[in-house]
Amino acid sequence: MPRIAFLACPATLPGSPTRRSDAFEHDLQLAALRQGLGSRTEVADIDWRAPLEHLVRFDLAILGTPWDYTEAKDEFIARLEALEAAGVVVANPSEVVRWNADKLYLQDLASRGAPAIPTLWPEVPGPADIHAAFDHFDCERVVVKRRVGAGAIGQDSFRRGDAGIATWRTAQPAMIQPFLPAIQSEGELSFIFIGGELSHALIKRAAAGDYRIQSLYGGSEVALDPAPADREAAAAVMAMLPFAGPPLYARIDMVRLESGKLAVIEAELIEPYLYPQQGPDFGKRLADAVLARLA
Repeated sequence: MPRIAFLACPATLPGSPTRRSDAFEHDLQLAALRQGLGSRTEVADIDWRAPLEHLVRFDLAILGTPWDYTEAKDEFIARLEALEAAGVVVANPSEVVRWNADKLYLQDLASRGAPAIPTLWPEVPGPADIHAAFDHFDCERVVVKRRVGAGAIGQDSFRRGDAGIATWRTAQPAMIQPFLPAIQSEGELSFIFIGGELSHALIKRAAAGDYRIQSLYGGSEVALDPAPADREAAAAVMAMLPFAGPPLYARIDMVRLESGKLAVIEAELIEPYLYPQQGPDFGKRLADAVLARLA
């Protein structure tokens, strides 16, 4: 019987003393995969930093919830490469992770024709970069994100004239974008693809007074039957990914511009939450795609 490792980390593994409050997402996604696979395989969640000799016993490793990889990107990619060298099928593979781990990949997508959000990319960001961004974008509010980051951790938003700008610092390369009002009015649209095919879609909305849509900050989500134009926009982004074939899973996050068209916020290909509760057939779709990779 094939063995599948659902790679995780101490912040998500059940029973961990450092488990995050939003780690229920780990439980839901793993449960959907197990239900879809049934008795066809054995599935175990395990820390991606577990001894290599433990991990190479698996036939396939799926990047479930290794949420701390953003603090150790190079170590994480090296571990995936070691698994691949040992004959373990890694999904998504190290090639995909290397491309997707730094948000500079958004420049690549934009060069391929993806509708993009205007962005500045300071390597050593500071208050001067924030002030310059207001004038560059001709806007009153900006959002600052880490280039290597996830879950809006380390993210900030400033309005022109905010006193906090003067003392703001980050030790990491960043990206600065104009704040898009549609995030708070319509919400962020997510399109879940399994094996290159759309599985389901949803709208994620922030809690009142916030703009971050993650459950960690009180965000919520509802299933969506996307309009044909929106569905086509997400599929077009998938077709622009620079790989020979589609990844096992992908989450394309988009927001509506003033023109009415959707722009890419992120193409999540490493360890995104795939919202199984909004996709009734998600578990079966993912399980079948996993078994196809093993075959």
